[in-house]
Amino acid sequence: MNKIQFLVNTVATERNLYLDQLQQISEEQALWKPTEEEWNLNEITEHLFWAEQGGIAGMWKTLKAIRAGKLERTLDFIHKNMPIEQLIELTWKPKEIVPAVAAPRMGGTLAFWIASLKNLQEILAAFAQDLQEDELRLMAHPHPISGPMDFHQRLEFLGFHIARHRDQCARLISMIN
Repeated sequence: MNKIQFLVNTVATERNLYLDQLQQISEEQALWKPTEEEWNLNEITEHLFWAEQGGIAGMWKTLKAIRAGKLERTLDFIHKNMPIEQLIELTWKPKEIVPAVAAPRMGGTLAFWIASLKNLQEILAAFAQDLQEDELRLMAHPHPISGPMDFHQRLEFLGFHIARHRDQCARLISMIN
């Protein structure tokens, strides 16, 4: 298995673990909030959808622009070869404010957001088919909070981000039950 497929499989594993937690959650439970400032399970799932959809779209757009010569093929940048955990530790505050493009904003049912999030795996796999192994360490589009990342880090981030919210959901589910 090549590195790209490994990263995509990691995202799939994290996605499945996240979605498995929600199997027994009712629509009513998905709307419960422990405080007004915290997101409920529905909002977290919607956020994951928007964040990943934007990440994949941004990566693909950037990849095509690099190949067309519209963006520079950059290998050197501030976070070069940094593991995603270290990059996040350096760039995120303990309680980060979500960028507007990834904020939950539509509402709707948990069933809709689960189906939408599931379907992103197919889109991610299609992007991975297009991405070449020698392009993994090219700088991709910057993350709105962390700044410069390469395609490898961007793919790594997708799995990391889902896992981070999986832990948040587990805490909420334990409070519901």
